[in-house]
Amino acid sequence: MKLTLFYCDKAANRSDGKLDMHGVFNELYAPGFPARQDHLVLAGVIEWSRDDEGQKPFQIEIRDPSGGNVYTIRGHTDVDARPLTRPPARTCLVLPLENLVFPEAGEYQTCVVVGEESLSGPSLHLMESQGER
Repeated sequence: MKLTLFYCDKAANRSDGKLDMHGVFNELYAPGFPARQDHLVLAGVIEWSRDDEGQKPFQIEIRDPSGGNVYTIRGHTDVDARPLTRPPARTCLVLPLENLVFPEAGEYQTCVVVGEESLSGPSLHLMESQGER
């Protein structure tokens, strides 16, 4: 299994199987903490191993700089079997996050757990704004 995720302003799955992402970022600025972000999207692709198939539950956690969980997403996806004549199955994820609260400045880690496997996702850096941007 391979994982590629990004934080962005908006994302959408297209009817032709492609994933559109707009406004990809890895940092946010706030005048103080705790800080609230009204809306952001976690989007990307899980490419499955050839031996993966069936319903696959997953959990995504966003963890604060001290390792505490600030947001959890739980879901599942269906993975179809693929012959060697086709590329591996993939799941395109578009996960809107609303009213996310960041308790402090620092680096927030994204952790994705699928079955027994834990993968690191993108980091999101929360910075206190001081007029620059």
